[in-house]
Amino acid sequence: MTIRQPNITFIGGGNMAAALIDGLANRFTSAANINVIDVNPQTLEQLLQRFGVTVHCDLVEAVAGCDILILAVKPQQITSVLRDIAAKLQHQLVISIAAGIRTADLSTGLQGYTSIVRAMPNMPALIGRGMTGMFAMPGVSAEQRLYADTVMSAVGKTLWMQTESSLDAVTGVSGSGPAFVFYFIEAMQKAALEVGLSAAESKLLVLETVAGAAELALQSDEEVALLRERVTSKGGTTFAGLNSLQQDDFCAVVSRAIKAATMRSRELGEAD
Repeated sequence: MTIRQPNITFIGGGNMAAALIDGLANRFTSAANINVIDVNPQTLEQLLQRFGVTVHCDLVEAVAGCDILILAVKPQQITSVLRDIAAKLQHQLVISIAAGIRTADLSTGLQGYTSIVRAMPNMPALIGRGMTGMFAMPGVSAEQRLYADTVMSAVGKTLWMQTESSLDAVTGVSGSGPAFVFYFIEAMQKAALEVGLSAAESKLLVLETVAGAAELALQSDEEVALLRERVTSKGGTTFAGLNSLQQDDFCAVVSRAIKAATMRSRELGEAD
């Protein structure tokens, strides 16, 4: 499969599809080579006006003519979509970002087709700072794998998993993780109010602190534990705060949250 300007078809034009289109259009391929199918005419019109993509009403035609097919529909819609497109697949790379749908179920719905990559992007992909866990079925060629990586890199970083079951852990860490960070930010802002800061002051201080600390951790070659130690003087203010967190078993609380999210991902996948 030699592609210079690949034709890409999105089935589903929601927020994640729009983020991917934003990163791909006129970079990886021309906007005109990106086809979008969605049941909502208003969504299609918005994508046409914003990116200059090609919008389709004919699902079969859009699928048959593409090189890369991206399934960006809700999980409850996936069965009917697979049934409608199965007979039209010949060489296409199929990338699914439908949450919780296993590749085995996708392959079964596509009459045994195996050129399938499952991707698990997270919410920050909407601003190009996503983290996507990926798994490829054995039928995916090295070239197709490269294209899949290029597509998902349009919205952030990628991490390939050796086993599909690892995507449950990816879901628990990076998929659910943004909500845990938001919850921590909420708690910090609430506490800031309680110690006398205004709402505006609390928001600015907390958001910039979290963003700055994360950026420092990203750019530093040192382990985060060492960074933590560098800002913690024995007997000082940070020491007092960290001691309180340790007494409340903070690490165990976070661990239980990630394990609960991972387990739920596993349960949902097994239920499909």
